[in-house]
Amino acid sequence: MIQQSVLDEYRPYYDNEVPEAVARIASDSLFEPIVRFVFPEEDYAAFVENFRRLGSVYDFQTKIMDKAICNIVRATATDLSYSSIDLIDPKKSYTYISNHRDIVLDSAILQTIFYANNIKTSEITFGSNLMRPQIVVDIGKINKMFKIIRGGTAKEIFSNSQNVSDYMRYAITHKNESTWIAQRNGRTKDGDDKTQVAVLKMFAMSSSRPFAENLAEMNIAPIAVSYEYEPCDALKTQEVYLLRKNGTYTKTANEDLNSIVTGIRQFKGRISYTFCPPITETELTSCQEAPHKERFRLLAEIIDRRIYSGYRLFKTNYMAYDLLEGTHRFAQQYSEADLKEFVEYVEERTSSLEGDRGELRNIFLGIYANPVRNCIDNNI
Repeated sequence: MIQQSVLDEYRPYYDNEVPEAVARIASDSLFEPIVRFVFPEEDYAAFVENFRRLGSVYDFQTKIMDKAICNIVRATATDLSYSSIDLIDPKKSYTYISNHRDIVLDSAILQTIFYANNIKTSEITFGSNLMRPQIVVDIGKINKMFKIIRGGTAKEIFSNSQNVSDYMRYAITHKNESTWIAQRNGRTKDGDDKTQVAVLKMFAMSSSRPFAENLAEMNIAPIAVSYEYEPCDALKTQEVYLLRKNGTYTKTANEDLNSIVTGIRQFKGRISYTFCPPITETELTSCQEAPHKERFRLLAEIIDRRIYSGYRLFKTNYMAYDLLEGTHRFAQQYSEADLKEFVEYVEERTSSLEGDRGELRNIFLGIYANPVRNCIDNNI
């Protein structure tokens, strides 16, 4: 059983904590600019009055967050589609695990899809590096976000992983709440979506039962998320370039906040979610029969293949692959006009970046091309 101190440190807000959090949010100096950006047509005074009346997590999610995300999608995307949601049983709790492209939107849009289909929203992992200022903490924790502590010593990382594992299993088995977590620590910066074995090992830390029985209880359900135009593609390109050049990369003080805002505002074209078949006990048993050191790697490969199979490739992906590889392999997927427009887009997005122009271009194209490569490599 999870310790009460761990539960209180990591969990989202309870309903009885919402009124005080709502009051703090409404009094914060950042509240007005956020409201005016997300709800530009609302009368601000009337909005604040109604906002202060919110009394539960459900109120906040349905009256504020769902409308906010729908407004953002309408303003910055041409289409939002999803498929195979019938694979999700509304009566069950899941550990949703997806590829991760945008800090906020990947999980936030997922919640709007659940709400539209009368499926209970999930709890969401929330990196401690993002938990500032207080208004962000309050908005996150009312929106069913639970904390994952980033960094620390090896001992601290192990302890924090144990706590998150305990909390996630508690949420599923005792609260009947689903949880969402990214397949890796942080967003994919180069477009190469691969599940980190460490994430799966963390799932298992909260139980001493055999591998298959342990992870079957977590009910792992992969989700594939794809954007026609990658959120923060230029920012990611610069980061990958500097990391490759210097061997390390240190974020600036407000970099995460800038990435959040950029990801929200940037044009995304079409957005697609595919709900993949949940991992079965048969698959887990097959992994369990492998040598001990191979079990989690095999499970990661199963999840990756699910995500690659569900990943919707857009013409931007095919064009980037052909440009990077110097081929016309996927020329039937786009027109010459499409290609000309995309080349201009690449040039415009990378023109202000610092570094070798050719390498920056290749990194940028790789963000879009790598999903195609993963499908080719896995015969999908």
